[in-house]
Amino acid sequence: MIHDVPDNERICSGCGAPYAAFGEETPYQIDWQVHIVRHRHRRPTYRRTCKCQTRGMLVAPVPAKPIPKGMFTSGFLGRLVVEKYVIGRPLERIVAALSNDGFEVSKGTLTGALKALSDLLEQLDAAIRERNAKSAHLHIDETSWKVFEAVADKAGNRWWLWTFLGPDTVVFLIDPKCSTRVVAEHLGIDIDAGSLEPGRQLLISSDFYSVYQPLGALEGVDPLWCWAHIRCYFIRASDAHQELRSWTTSWLARIGSLYVAHHARQALETGTTGRLRAEEDFTRIIRAMDTARKAEACDPTLHPGAIKVLATLDREWEGLCRHEEFPELPLDNNPAEAVLRNPAVIRKNCYGSGSIWAATLAARIWTITATAQRAGCNPLAYLIAYLQECAAAGGRAPNPAALERFFPWVASETDLVEWRMSPPGPMP
Repeated sequence: MIHDVPDNERICSGCGAPYAAFGEETPYQIDWQVHIVRHRHRRPTYRRTCKCQTRGMLVAPVPAKPIPKGMFTSGFLGRLVVEKYVIGRPLERIVAALSNDGFEVSKGTLTGALKALSDLLEQLDAAIRERNAKSAHLHIDETSWKVFEAVADKAGNRWWLWTFLGPDTVVFLIDPKCSTRVVAEHLGIDIDAGSLEPGRQLLISSDFYSVYQPLGALEGVDPLWCWAHIRCYFIRASDAHQELRSWTTSWLARIGSLYVAHHARQALETGTTGRLRAEEDFTRIIRAMDTARKAEACDPTLHPGAIKVLATLDREWEGLCRHEEFPELPLDNNPAEAVLRNPAVIRKNCYGSGSIWAATLAARIWTITATAQRAGCNPLAYLIAYLQECAAAGGRAPNPAALERFFPWVASETDLVEWRMSPPGPMP
């Protein structure tokens, strides 16, 4: 867009000499426009003009769509999923936003489209879950999630949203139970057997909630308890009892120095002098903390609030100390809490799921989009590509060979580059 000075103003008002061109100034403005496009597909029909026993009418095939009887493209459905489950906009607000951009659609129509997507995502979701369950190390966490549908043997609408974070996968489950059985079923563990199958080892990073305690007792399972979690116990004690502030400060300093040593041994190359020194520092700090907790526990004058915290520290000490053997892994369960954060924020906007199928769909979408994001993919680009493949398959999930293309852990570099690209931005 060119904004030029009129010809009659490009002369000197004093002497009439013309102004000479001298470059240009180029300011920028960014406009925000959303275009909803209705594609009109015209399919001419032809009738037979002879008496042969062939087809009486000819018409071109219907354009491929992820939902054969639906009206939405792969791009529309991909954006709908990202808007609701990644960005976290409730359907009512999506309907309002579409209306502002000139497209009137009901919440029920969008709900029907989402429900139809669930079957298309099932196989991809199952493949991610299968790989996740075989991981050698998992971060596990849970939070509450409401499902407003009555089920047998379940009082109330409080369900649980679980996350399992592996090296290259993320799995979400929404289950009515908050029990060890949920974790065991996902991982394929027989709790009653008392051990994993022969040859299998599993590291679990979590807080020391009672749900995870039985897993730590299984042969072949090593629990790595969360140092950030035990740190909160000291802070809460100080908040409740001002006289414990000095005591809490000393313990927070010990835990802080442990983190510093741990970050140092992660950053330095194995076998170097600096790495060996960092490992020695880590061990020394652990030993000093062990000595301090035992000495304080024997102090008859210790405040009851501090005694309670030290009792928890004593009970979970072995699982906390196991981090000494695994310098490559985080000291806390913050990675799992980070992937739970987006669903937790969405929970504030939508209050949970109105039905079991909606809860199942939410878990599937979060599993797929979080796994894609873990591989550095743009969830919108990834979903659109997958839904286009479903459309090409006749509105069904891709066959096993085609489905494997969408496993981020084995995807081709060409696909990953495409899926990592963001939509085009403003043109210069």
